[in-house]
Amino acid sequence: MSKYLLASAGGAGLLYLILGLLPVQAVTNSEVTDNKRVQKAPEKLVITKSENTRAIITNYGSILPHKLKTELIIANDNKQDASVLTQKQKNRNLELHSAPNSSLQISPTSGNSSQTSDKIAQVTSVSQLSDVQPTDWAFQALQSLVERYGCIAGYPNGTYRGNRPMTRYEFAAGLNACLDRVNEIIATATTDLVTKEDLGTLQRLQEEFAAELTALRGRVDTLEARTAELEANQFSTTTKLNGEVIVAAIGATGGSPGTDDPNIILTNRVRLNLNTSFTGKDLLITGLQSYNFLGGLDGRGSLQESLGLASPILSASSARTSFEPQFPGIDVKTLSDVGANDVELYKLLYIFPVADKLTLFAGTAAEVSDAFPTITPFYGEGQESISRFGNLNPVVRVSGGTSGSGLASAVGFIFNISKQLDLRALYGSVNANIPQNAPDILPGVSGTPLGSGFFGGSSVIATQLTFRPTSSIDIGLNYANSYHEINILGTGLTSSDIGALGGVSLGTPVKLNSFGGTVTWRFSPKIALSGYGAAIFVDDSARNVDASSTFTSWMVGLHFNDLFHQGNNAGILFGQPLYRTSADGDAELASTGVDRATPYHLEAYYRLKVSDNISITPGAFVLFNPEGDSRNDTTTVGVLRTTFTF
Repeated sequence: MSKYLLASAGGAGLLYLILGLLPVQAVTNSEVTDNKRVQKAPEKLVITKSENTRAIITNYGSILPHKLKTELIIANDNKQDASVLTQKQKNRNLELHSAPNSSLQISPTSGNSSQTSDKIAQVTSVSQLSDVQPTDWAFQALQSLVERYGCIAGYPNGTYRGNRPMTRYEFAAGLNACLDRVNEIIATATTDLVTKEDLGTLQRLQEEFAAELTALRGRVDTLEARTAELEANQFSTTTKLNGEVIVAAIGATGGSPGTDDPNIILTNRVRLNLNTSFTGKDLLITGLQSYNFLGGLDGRGSLQESLGLASPILSASSARTSFEPQFPGIDVKTLSDVGANDVELYKLLYIFPVADKLTLFAGTAAEVSDAFPTITPFYGEGQESISRFGNLNPVVRVSGGTSGSGLASAVGFIFNISKQLDLRALYGSVNANIPQNAPDILPGVSGTPLGSGFFGGSSVIATQLTFRPTSSIDIGLNYANSYHEINILGTGLTSSDIGALGGVSLGTPVKLNSFGGTVTWRFSPKIALSGYGAAIFVDDSARNVDASSTFTSWMVGLHFNDLFHQGNNAGILFGQPLYRTSADGDAELASTGVDRATPYHLEAYYRLKVSDNISITPGAFVLFNPEGDSRNDTTTVGVLRTTFTF
């Protein structure tokens, strides 16, 4: 009898099983990522339900393992293509929304993953199955399979769901389980449950499904070989590497009177991110970058300086592109030079959950945009808007909040109040690693102009409340309270950023109260209306000066997904860059000779997805009354950006 080495169940029982009693669909151990099934290590046989199968599928792509001596799991997932977690997968409470975008974002997810499977429970009596009655036509077959062979299992709620359709591969999965059980019975030789009639039926079934069983074995052998190779050559068991490379041609025309149009320049920015998890719920982000943008302390060599639209210090300007650092060519903490394509640490941040709805984070190289949801679809330095103006609300950028070089050391929290409401806050210091101020290089301006110490010098407290009243509307409300040791905004969005209190010396400390709101309405699956508004109130923080100023900015635009082709995005946006709208006390609205006029920004771009890892974005933005001065010519900046992600 042992020569058959077959499997399970009475002949009649198995015939009933063929007719559809087994309520599962068999697939290999896999994970669904970006609507694509990715094969994973075949350590546990995974079975998912199928409600849509109406015919026997004879050429299904996923083949069930035969050699694996592991338990069967039925996933309680009503989607035919869904898959469940393997035993090696960890239920992560943190999700990194960075790749391939240039700025890393942290976002907690629910502790109860929707992918977690419902494990089936072995039953010892058919009476344990609440939806199987003695009057059912297949009752005797099930009773035989359960009580004679013990190879039928039910769902956690005590149901069997025997009225579901099945495929040939689903049947092969059940047959394989029962075969293993019969082999155990034969091997132990402690009972005479298996009859000649049963074995004869099983032999015929094995012959009928010979092709499927052979395919299963071949598939498993291949998966086992691939898994062994991956495990032997993996980069790390705790760390994943992703990266982004931006290469762009930038040209511009216009600018201030008497300046020549700059030459077309070719720029690059490279970022490598190491994402490490030690527990499966925490996340350590380590980011390295290099770029070849120029600027330095006086802005020399920058495109904005060539146009005559930059501040005389640190090259702040409304003509800046999205992927350009706020302080190119200089370490603003110490005013030391940074060479073209020097490698620097731009991100070092650790995120860890402490409760079901509370997550904390801390790091010595961070940005506000790491913690705050961006709301607007135009954000994405390497993929979406080509201008610094179009990417984010200015309130998020205050105090170097998005410097592009990990300027701040920060600590903060993420509190998921509900699925619709999310509160986040942080404290950041841009000079935490500096113990003492350097000597003054200008009156009131030291060689460490942002101050020194984690709780001294320039700092910011920022918060965002994110509200999602419906699935198609996102609202973000921002507030930031900042202190600066020098007279700046720290946004890099306008030449007035340096000397925020007009007519007041650069060495005057200031305090800022910044308010902003961003709204996105996806009124169709592929079109979204998005906009923001911001107001920044600047007051002096010195005893010998009485001055205040107000800056405002707004933007509105349309974003298109899958325009003309799947994966291609486009945007058109219009708004007012940061503009000083009032000045009181010792502050001035504008410098002498400036012909004040409200500035405007018009932008359009189209991202062409060449492949999953390459995109090309041509675009341009036009500045009317650049830097709020009507004497400046209308300025156009054109960009051809190529982005590689991996």
